[in-house]
Amino acid sequence: MRSILKWGVIVGGGVIAALIVALVVIPRFLDVQKYKPVIEERVAAATGRPFALGGDLKLSLFPWAGLSLSDLRLGNPPGFAEKDLLVVEGFDVRVKLLPLLSQDVQVERFVLKGPRLVLERLENGRGNWEGIGAANKSATPATPKESQTAASGAGQLPIKSLMVGEFAVTGGSVLWIDHTKPERREITDFNLRLSDVSLDKPIGVVLSALLDAKPLSLEGRVGPLGPMPGKGTVPIDLAVTALKAVDLTVKGRVVDPVDALRFDLAVALAPFSPRKLFETLAQPFAVRTADPSALQKVGLKVELQGDTRAVSGRNGRLELDDAVLVFDFDAAEFDKPKVGFNLEIDQIDLDRYLPPAEDKKQAAAGAPGGEKGAVKPAPDFSPLRRLVLDASAKIAELKAAKARVQDLSLQVTGRNGVFRLNPLTLKLYQGDLAVNGTLSLQTDTPRTDLALRMKDVQVGPLLKDLKGTEVLTGTTRAEMALRMAGMDVAAIKPTLNGKGSLVFSDGAVKGLDLAGMVHNAKAAFGLAAAATTRPQTDFSELKVPFTLDNGVFKTPATTLQSPVLRVLAAGQADLVRETLDFRIEPKFAATLKGSGDATDRTGVTVPVLVSGTFAKPSFQPDLKGLAQQHFGEDLKDIQQKLKKGELKKDDLKSLEKKAKGILEGLPFGN
Repeated sequence: MRSILKWGVIVGGGVIAALIVALVVIPRFLDVQKYKPVIEERVAAATGRPFALGGDLKLSLFPWAGLSLSDLRLGNPPGFAEKDLLVVEGFDVRVKLLPLLSQDVQVERFVLKGPRLVLERLENGRGNWEGIGAANKSATPATPKESQTAASGAGQLPIKSLMVGEFAVTGGSVLWIDHTKPERREITDFNLRLSDVSLDKPIGVVLSALLDAKPLSLEGRVGPLGPMPGKGTVPIDLAVTALKAVDLTVKGRVVDPVDALRFDLAVALAPFSPRKLFETLAQPFAVRTADPSALQKVGLKVELQGDTRAVSGRNGRLELDDAVLVFDFDAAEFDKPKVGFNLEIDQIDLDRYLPPAEDKKQAAAGAPGGEKGAVKPAPDFSPLRRLVLDASAKIAELKAAKARVQDLSLQVTGRNGVFRLNPLTLKLYQGDLAVNGTLSLQTDTPRTDLALRMKDVQVGPLLKDLKGTEVLTGTTRAEMALRMAGMDVAAIKPTLNGKGSLVFSDGAVKGLDLAGMVHNAKAAFGLAAAATTRPQTDFSELKVPFTLDNGVFKTPATTLQSPVLRVLAAGQADLVRETLDFRIEPKFAATLKGSGDATDRTGVTVPVLVSGTFAKPSFQPDLKGLAQQHFGEDLKDIQQKLKKGELKKDDLKSLEKKAKGILEGLPFGN
């Protein structure tokens, strides 16, 4: 037995010695250079691109299995300005051979030197990266059994331990050339080093590069990866610094990234200036805003949790210039998707972030050189029809369209392309506004239903902020129910339908002296010297009941009441044609003492006709109505007698006397 063991050891030792000698001697006598043409031919056939190994190819087997090469080039197809898609100055890898027998991987070095990748797009949109491997598409597909075997082994490494002495990528570069814009961007001096590379320790990561000559860096630790990389928990602690302007940290963990990805990460983006970032890149700012100083500060903190089926964000905080946005969100079933979020904002001026006025004018006029009468393609609402939404928002102070709002609160839900606002409430110029509504996107034409209630809103300051002038003052109450359809104002106007009521209390109509019009036609209609003060009509109540019929605003009985004046107005305003057709009829006139007006106004009341357009309204005395008002039955009687031939001189004298009395009441009649 002892003899057998002795000879076994001798034979085993001899085999090992012979194997070691072979591993040392074979590379010395094996000319690997002659295999370069075969390697070049095989790679070129597999990629469909020219391939060359310009430098020496070296192979070693003991004590390290090593491979080194230099001047590797993978070319571009014809038609591209750059000759090569990929160039590698040098590559060197060394792995200890004997430990591999026990599934122990010990890498002395893995160094990639001077890789240069050039991505180029031609004017026709074709990229040099397209079609790689197309020549190899006819390869025999794997059998179901092979595919199943490969899948079952996914994410599993047949190793027990891993140790890498040196892992580095040095002097790398990436060049992007886009002839369609044209655009040229470049990353240079790309260096990546990994330290403490193993399965049971955190791996140090240090990355640096220049993006268009501007510095970019990343530093941190990832891992440990564990004995089964791709399975288990992988801690992450990374810090990214870009262009001396952006600082981003990511801390947390990733669980089972291969089989069942889950993550729990804290992301923090230190406040930075997007405008300065674009200046550093020597690029025009991506967003044009009405306020050139907007987007000077952006910062973000959020805790992200999720997996391949859902993601959520908690304790989110976004700093946007002077505004602070606090938020939470959930997203799931990404094919639908299903989204929920809660948002709270302390204060924000949305007008700052709108496009400049000149951009709005250009958009309204159409793109330069565009075809007149061209039909815009219908928007695709199918993603919104799949969306399931449950959202809420609160804004303490908001400025939009120059109007100021406080304590805005809204709830929005959406299912199957129907979005419900239930409700929207806010405080508006010392009053309250509440809106409920529905937006349907189930067809290509959006349809909207709104119910609005307003209480105690000061309309004067509101109009001054919105339009720059106070044409009306007073405390406002309103109730409206509106229906409309369309994508823009022009399309919506002819579809406006509904009804409502507006009530203004203790206010004035600025720029219109209605009392003067009905008392003094000469002064009211431009036949007398202009007043030295801006005219206005004071009222205790102005009530406007209305209906909307396909874009035509109609009011059957708008009433204005003041201490001495009662006015009835009826007519319509065509919102599509922007035309006016109203008749304003005074019901009572005497002295206007009271309401802050001690002026003594006398004369005959004159109904007023309002016509023209929204831009140029016209006011005219209704003389026909005036005559009917004062002649009454006498005029009808004279007309009947005139038809029958029974008209007498006394009748004409009576008519003449009454007419003179009316004319004498009008200042221009004197």
